[in-house]
Formats: sequence, structure tokens, C-alpha cells
Amino acid sequence: MNFLAHLHLADISNTSLAGNIAGDFCRGNIAHHPQHLRQGIWLHRKIDTLTDNDESVKMLRAQFPTPLRRVAPILVDLAFDHMLARYWDEYHHQPLKQFSQRCYQHLEATDELPNTLQTLLPKMRHGDWLSSYANKLGFHQAVEGVSTRLSKPELFTGATKALTKLDVDVEIAFRTFYPQLMAYCRRWSRETPPEYLLD
Repeated sequence: MNFLAHLHLADISNTSLAGNIAGDFCRGNIAHHPQHLRQGIWLHRKIDTLTDNDESVKMLRAQFPTPLRRVAPILVDLAFDHMLARYWDEYHHQPLKQFSQRCYQHLEATDELPNTLQTLLPKMRHGDWLSSYANKLGFHQAVEGVSTRLSKPELFTGATKALTKLDVDVEIAFRTFYPQLMAYCRRWSRETPPEYLLD
């Protein structure tokens, strides 16, 4: 899952929006991170593990051309954000534009965000990255943006073409897996081990 999905899953599970998005920028033991972000970081990691181990997701990744297999996990995460944004009204009561603005405001108001996220946040809000996932152009720009932030952007050559070809397969995998992930997050947030929330 990428930014939009992690924020959506945080919102429906009543866990920290900032913590869930910070999970992409945090490493190490959960106790090393600010207390108010810990539950979200931990849920972020559970979401990533569940996604990596899901059979429908594994099958989808295997359908990418061989030169793209190395970055297929990143491409699937981005594609799932695109599907969530495209069919947003089926998954959330608040319009995507309003939800996105609420997320930006919350992130900007949160103390002790990871430095990389703090640097990225103004660009994210200015370009309205979360809402832009809904259209094909915004989705392809997101893929391009991720490729330029990595050390080997050439690994993404042909990525948008492959994603266009796999559009139906991506949607099937998303609609199969994502509702299960939503249900898991709602339940997990009610059963978070208390030691993850303590100083």
C-alpha cells in the first residue's frame, strides 16, 4: 500500500494518520519513535507484511514483465492507491478532495514527523498527490515521481505501459484483497497490545 491507502486504513481504524504515513519513513524498534506515532507505525508494518504475503498480490506481481519484477511491489502499491482513489466513494463516506485536505492539515500539525516526511509534505500538498491518484495522468506522474526518488530510476522503464496492460488484473486483485485488509485494520486497532503505546 502507498500513501493514500495507509491514510485511509488509519482513518477507518481510528488510528493515527500521521503514524501510519510515518511508517514509510521510520526504521528500527518501535520504541525508538515518538509515542504518539507508535501505534500507526506498527499498523503500517502489519499492513505491509499482510500485503507482501497475500497470494492474490503475489500473483499480480508475477504478471509484470521480467525487467520490472524487482520494482513490482512498488508498482502494485501505487496501482492499489490508484484503484482506491478511482473508486473512492465505495470505500469512504467523505469526498476524496476533503479527505486529502484533512490529511495534509493533520500531518502539518503533527510534531516529530520523520525529517524526510517533513521535507516531502509541502510537495505532497502543493501537488495534491492524494487526490491526483484518481486519474490516469496523476497515477503515472506518481510512478514517475517514485522512480526519480530512487537510486536506479531505469528499473521503472516501461512501468506505465505495463500497468495499463494489467489494469483489469490490478482491479481484481485490489477488490479481492483490500476489503480483507480493511476488516483486519478495524479489528487490529481494537486489540493493539498496550506495550506499543507506552513510553
